[in-house]
Amino acid sequence: MRSLVGALEDLCRPVVESLGYQFWGLQFAPKAKQSLVRVFIDLPEGISVDDCAVVSHQVAGILDVEDVLQGAYSLEVSSPGLDRLLFRLSQYRLYCGSFVMFQMSSSVSGLPKKMKAKLLEVDEAKEIVHVEWEKKTLEIPFAQIEKARLSPEF
Repeated sequence: MRSLVGALEDLCRPVVESLGYQFWGLQFAPKAKQSLVRVFIDLPEGISVDDCAVVSHQVAGILDVEDVLQGAYSLEVSSPGLDRLLFRLSQYRLYCGSFVMFQMSSSVSGLPKKMKAKLLEVDEAKEIVHVEWEKKTLEIPFAQIEKARLSPEF
């Protein structure tokens, strides 16, 4: 599955960026009848519905021409939102000091599979995320993070 997601990212990223948007990330949910491709785009001033429509039209065109997906698919293009998913370590670095909801792919040093922790630091060279959870500083290997989403404090 990762190779298909990587192929989708490789197709979508240049299209999104050529239109002047930041490619934030991509999710792929395979289904028997109709798979879902969700592309997240961003701009410093935010994203409008019109922005999503422009990107959707261009991305759909390239996906149809390249024919990397077997069968029918649904395409969604949206802003990452305030509770944005974090896809890459470089994105984690942008939110040091913020709270993040983590979902682990496996148990990390006895931690729960899901937890909310304060993001302290990112070591991109070692691919480790440093967090504060229950007044303890922890190191989480990036490879063991299945999903991470900002948890904005209001």
